[in-house]
Amino acid sequence: MRHNAEITAYIALGANLGDREHNIRAALSQLEKIEGVSIGQVSTMLENPAVGGPPNSPPFLNAAAELKTTLGSHALLHHLLEIERKLGRIRRDRWEPRPIDMDLLLYGDHIISSQELVVPHPLMHERRFVLQPLAEIAPEAVHPVLQMTIAGLLENLSGATNSPPSRF
Repeated sequence: MRHNAEITAYIALGANLGDREHNIRAALSQLEKIEGVSIGQVSTMLENPAVGGPPNSPPFLNAAAELKTTLGSHALLHHLLEIERKLGRIRRDRWEPRPIDMDLLLYGDHIISSQELVVPHPLMHERRFVLQPLAEIAPEAVHPVLQMTIAGLLENLSGATNSPPSRF
């Protein structure tokens, strides 16, 4: 589905297998080739411990990117999944190590809940590794369910459970 109006969407990118920085840059490069998608700001890449995965999972590099798109949310999701597949992601176990992970965090101010897509991303407000890079490029973006800015959500996280990542 195509929209005539351009929407600002935000995605999270992460990688903890292979050449992590290369994988994130390759994913952005692939995104740029999609008709109806242009990349705006991209955050600094931050290194974070793997959260929720198997013990001894390698650390992630995480980033966030702003997209301007005329694609519908589900069409955009399908492109993200296809890029992950092209870059070697095989979905077996939740939170397993992976060469690339791309999540649609925000799609304008839309609230979407379908079998394959939930936007805003249901865990983004709990994850420093998502909020920190996103706050770097979109501190004033508003979470449409919680009605808080990204900067405000980041401030709300307790430092006890989420140690700050290191810059890469």
